[in-house]
Amino acid sequence: MPKIMPITVLRDTTEISETCHALNEPIFITKNGYGDMVIMSLEAYEKEFVLADVYRKLAVAEKQISNGEEIDAKEALENLRAKYGF
Repeated sequence: MPKIMPITVLRDTTEISETCHALNEPIFITKNGYGDMVIMSLEAYEKEFVLADVYRKLAVAEKQISNGEEIDAKEALENLRAKYGF
């Protein structure tokens, strides 16, 4: 369940920092009862960023496959050897 907190909690930076690190997930901040921003620890952000990057790369790969742009593993390894000389 997402953690939702009012904007007034941002006055106590130590408390909000500890909460971010303890939950290790985004905290939704509201202002006047409406969503205003999201905060999270650096560790949680990096985890989300890495996952988003993997999903983007998978989407590109799926598009290449549907367009018939795939190559077999042997050809891929040959291309890598030619590019990096190993």
